[in-house]
Amino acid sequence: MQFGNQMEAELSEELRKEIDGILAKDKVVVFMKGNKAMPQCGFSDAVVKVLNFHGAEFADYDVLSRPELRSGMKVYSEWATFPQLYINKEFIGGCDIVMDMHEKGELEPLLKA
Repeated sequence: MQFGNQMEAELSEELRKEIDGILAKDKVVVFMKGNKAMPQCGFSDAVVKVLNFHGAEFADYDVLSRPELRSGMKVYSEWATFPQLYINKEFIGGCDIVMDMHEKGELEPLLKA
């Protein structure tokens, strides 16, 4: 895939290990624009609101403050946009997927498990 080949150089082994560590540390992790106290885009804000609605404790990582993390996460997840939600080290998806799962009642069981 052309996109993947162009981005691959931007995920060093060091960054991959850092991301693996981040995901191992917390059950629910959001890589987002801004942080949960001050989201910097509407999509990130929507995911924060849904997680807060469910009372989920989650770690947030601001990809705007770390360009290498922003480009690296695109390669790591094979997903080009933010936010990116992970639960139990598994990539769940971006805002649209999270909202859809919330509306269908599929998100809560993952957060409560």
